[in-house]
Order: sequence, then structure tokens, then C-alpha cells
Amino acid sequence: MRKVILGVLICMFACGAAFAADDVIRIGFFNSLTGQNAFGGQLELEGVQLAMKEIPEIIGKKVELVIVDNKSDKVESANAVTRLIENDKVSAIIGSYGSSLTMAGSEVAEVGRVPLLTTSSTNPLVTQDKKFTFRACFIDPQQGAGAATYAIRTLGYKKAALLVDVANDYSVGLAAFFRNSFVKLGGEIVSDMRYNSGDQDFTAQLTEIISKEPDVVLLPAYFAEGAIILKQARELGAKFRFMGGDAMDNPEMVTLAGEAIEGFIYTGFAYAPDMPDMNPVAAKFTELWKKEYPGKETNANAALGYDCYMMYVDAITRAGSADPEKIRDALEATKDLPTVTGVTTLDADHNPQKDIGILEIKDGKKTFVGTVVPEM
Repeated sequence: MRKVILGVLICMFACGAAFAADDVIRIGFFNSLTGQNAFGGQLELEGVQLAMKEIPEIIGKKVELVIVDNKSDKVESANAVTRLIENDKVSAIIGSYGSSLTMAGSEVAEVGRVPLLTTSSTNPLVTQDKKFTFRACFIDPQQGAGAATYAIRTLGYKKAALLVDVANDYSVGLAAFFRNSFVKLGGEIVSDMRYNSGDQDFTAQLTEIISKEPDVVLLPAYFAEGAIILKQARELGAKFRFMGGDAMDNPEMVTLAGEAIEGFIYTGFAYAPDMPDMNPVAAKFTELWKKEYPGKETNANAALGYDCYMMYVDAITRAGSADPEKIRDALEATKDLPTVTGVTTLDADHNPQKDIGILEIKDGKKTFVGTVVPEM
């Protein structure tokens, strides 16, 4: 079936799909504006819109942002990218929050030969063996190794347990990379417990983990389920430390988890609105955000949306053209570009090499602790 779909797409794009060669540059945005991932998708959209408000024209042409909701669904992601390329004739695409959603959309973008730049999809497979797919964020091997490095080198932990959502590629992958690095650095995995997306009762898994007395438990979950797990662990009297990944970076997690989230530590992108020693781009982004969205807290997802738009501004300017192929070539050559989340240079696999941010909940507030260089 997949071969049939790709064959239809190839014919469809070959038979007339092309970018809009006029005085407007159309950039497509497909993301989760409804459904499970809506919080992250909405923040990323606001980040893109903030950047676009700052730079509304590129090479003398007005930029038009074409927005499509993928509804946090893989099929809808593929449909969204198809629409952006075939109907809206976009020159470039930004999206999505959620690696599986980006991978579904990128298959279409590869066939349509339109560059797709993902904001926060960290699974290595997103860009692997892809010609037109790029990313602004680090990848999970770096993030997992960063968490393990910090746990052992900084916190001095020796025993870890895993609590993994086996129905989620992000959770499975991040746990595997953490495990490999933690063991390589001399640590021991004392328990490896599983659950499925949508589960509400984690008593059995947590009871088993408590019996193994780990120093730390890696919880590579999304914030809603993560909050439930943290609360249930506290009710069971758990004494160990929890660590999570970038999917837990949500202002609502403190509200959902309550006191149970105190001391929770997680890896994320190297940006927070209260971080010390901000680079100039991050400081400017933070100032613009406060003016545009007063009273609304931002996070790294919004920063990555902003970064993606600015990466296209840079690539299109250097290309001197809105032709998708020329944008792709220029994007591939991105080097030493100052962005909110750090200086961006894309490697041969279209991935930036960036430091891993470490954040902690202290006194009920998210605190940027610093960065760690992962030992791979």
C-alpha cells in the first residue's frame, strides 16, 4: 500500500505541482493544533508567527504562512503536507511537534522535493537517509546520553530504573539511548518497567521499581501522563529522583502534578525565559515574546518555532530564490547561524549539534540549571 501511495504522489507532483513563482513566498506550517500534542504545536506556531512579524519579507517578497492542523495524527500529517505542496504551492515547510507525525509528513515532502524543517522532532529516523528533511533540534541519542552523563557525573547516581511507554517511539528510543550511556559510564539499570499510552494506574510498575531502590528513574513521558506517574509515586512513598526529557517541558505540568513534581529534573533544549547568560538572539526573542504575548509563559518549543523561520530566512537569503531545490541546498549549508537555542550548524545528516539543557522544578517553578555535553 505504501508503494502505491508513493507512486501516486510521484505522479501527482511530477504532473504539475510547483512552488508559487510570484511576489509571495509561501511557507507551509503543519503541526498539532488540536489533539494530544496541541500544547506544543500551538507554542511552535506562536514562535514562527513572532519571527514572521519581525521579518515579514525575504529577498523583497512578502512571506505568507499557510497553516494546516495535523490533529496530532499520522495520516492527517501526510495529508497536510500533501495539501501544502499540491494545493498551496509552498516553497518550504515547518513542522511538526511529535517525531512520528513529522516522519509521516516528511515522506510526502521527500517525494514532492520541498524542504521540511522540523521544530522539535528528536527521533534520529526523522532525518535519516533524507534529502529534503532537516531539523532545528538535537536528537535523542544526544539527549539520552546527556541525561545519563548528568545523572552520573554531576548527581553521582549509580543505579537507575526505566519507566517506558512502549506504544510511543519517542519514549522507547530515549530510554534506550539513556540505558546505553548510563551503563557505558559505569551505572546499573536495576529495573525496566513498561506501560502503554493512555494508562491511568501505574501502581504495579512503581511498586516494583521502589523494591529495587534506584537512585533515579528515567521517565521519558509526555507531560500529562508524566504528571500522573509523579503523583502516584509520591503517594506510594517513593524516595528516588525522577528524570524526564523535553516532552515534559510544559508550564502546565506543575499544576497537574502539584507538590509531587518538586525536584523533578529533565533534559531539554538550551533555552528558558529566565536562563542566565542568554545569547543575544535568545534575549531578543524573550523580549519580543513578552511584548507580543504578555502574561503567557514561553518555552523551548516556541523558541524552536522562531529558530526554524529564521533558518529559512537565512537559507532563502543566501539562495537568493524561493525555489524549493535552491532553498534545500542553502539549508544544507547552514553554518554558524546564531539562533535562540544556540549556534546552528547542520551536519551531514541535517542535524544540529547542540548542548543539552538541564532544567529542574524548584519551589514549584521551572529553573534552568545549565547545560551538559553528552558523553556518547
